[in-house]
Amino acid sequence: MQRPGQSFAEWMESRVARRATRRYDWDALAFQTQVDPRYRRAQMRYVGTGGTGVAKDGNTVPAAHFTFSTMVIPAGHIGPSHIHYDVEEIFFVMRGTMKVICEKDGQRWEAVIGERDLISVPPGVYREEHNIGEEDALMCVMLGSPKPITPTYPPDSPLSKIKR
Repeated sequence: MQRPGQSFAEWMESRVARRATRRYDWDALAFQTQVDPRYRRAQMRYVGTGGTGVAKDGNTVPAAHFTFSTMVIPAGHIGPSHIHYDVEEIFFVMRGTMKVICEKDGQRWEAVIGERDLISVPPGVYREEHNIGEEDALMCVMLGSPKPITPTYPPDSPLSKIKR
């Protein structure tokens, strides 16, 4: 929202997030890496802070309706199974090959997605992502809320017992 006294140009410039001013945050999900080194991956935030649990990042475009970030997933690494009850989550692969596994009510589905492929995972569906390629994968990640609820993990996952 344009602030009182803010010019149109200032307002629009505040809505630009340039790559040169971003950095990959390898610490956003460090608590997962402590459980399993294959969970190591990095987030670069553009709109809002996403669902990683980062409470504040003053270097993002304010989120009004969704969040948007990129994620680097090293070869052989995994985004562990998790669920968002409140939002749809979109993964768009920019580089690499990812296997996405989804589960709901005891049913399991998986697909391999590659460059410029997208999957939209509805709320209430567990999802995990595996980089099955030989190189680091790069994905865009969008969540359908400006402040999504932090995801939860399957009850049998060691991540479900971590308090953040």
